[in-house]
Amino acid sequence: MELIKALILGIVQGATEFLPVSSSGHLVLGSHILGFSEQGIVFGVLLHLGTLVSVVAVFRKELFEMVKAPLLWLFGKLEEDGRHYLLWDLYVVVATIPIVITALMFKEQIQGLFTSVTVVCFMLIVTGLMMITAQFITDRGRQVNSPRAFLIGCGQAFAIIPGVSRSGTTIFIAMLLGINRETAARFSFIMSIPAILGAAVLNLGEVIADPPTAEEMIVYGTGTVAAAITGYLAIILLLDIIRKNRLQWFGYYCLAVALAGLIFLQASP
Repeated sequence: MELIKALILGIVQGATEFLPVSSSGHLVLGSHILGFSEQGIVFGVLLHLGTLVSVVAVFRKELFEMVKAPLLWLFGKLEEDGRHYLLWDLYVVVATIPIVITALMFKEQIQGLFTSVTVVCFMLIVTGLMMITAQFITDRGRQVNSPRAFLIGCGQAFAIIPGVSRSGTTIFIAMLLGINRETAARFSFIMSIPAILGAAVLNLGEVIADPPTAEEMIVYGTGTVAAAITGYLAIILLLDIIRKNRLQWFGYYCLAVALAGLIFLQASP
């Protein structure tokens, strides 16, 4: 893999992982339209770790408090302010359950969907409609709790299908449940950490079995750094757009990409 290609793929991965436009959908469409070959397990794992760095960097203060809260509780020193972070630890665990079950039970079926441009296009339409509809949802001032976290987690599990945006779906469901859109976005990003880390761990065995050479690591490292930087900027951008209630911009984009994909599919021999 050439250095420039790794850089481009890193930028695309970092942006689409967090912006509500479906990174998996762009990967499938890109491989068909642009003729990109499979980038390999090692590079895929490193790209996901790059985006993981993005989330940790943006939400480092919240994550520090979430890590600290169980320790303080264990030693009986948890104050009232820390209870919020302890509860969010619980909610992230609850939200992760659906995607773990889905990944274990339907792994082969889901992998088969990544070869279908038609599925991606129609799922991008679903993502687009969710984002366009989001502007009309009223904030009812509800907080994240265990039942709502589980439902948001079901949205994350649904987003395993290529073309469905993980961030878009989880934020949309949280807003439907009456949660403030900025809180919904923050919870969506933080709950992505176990999912991203889990995806990397699942492929760790293949990485160990076929480790990259020093030359490949330079190329892969370039893509990983690009993914981390782009992902950081994408999260900051999306948080600002959500505050302004402008998610419909991404909805129109998804519909345009889906239309382009369907036209390409019809034109293909």
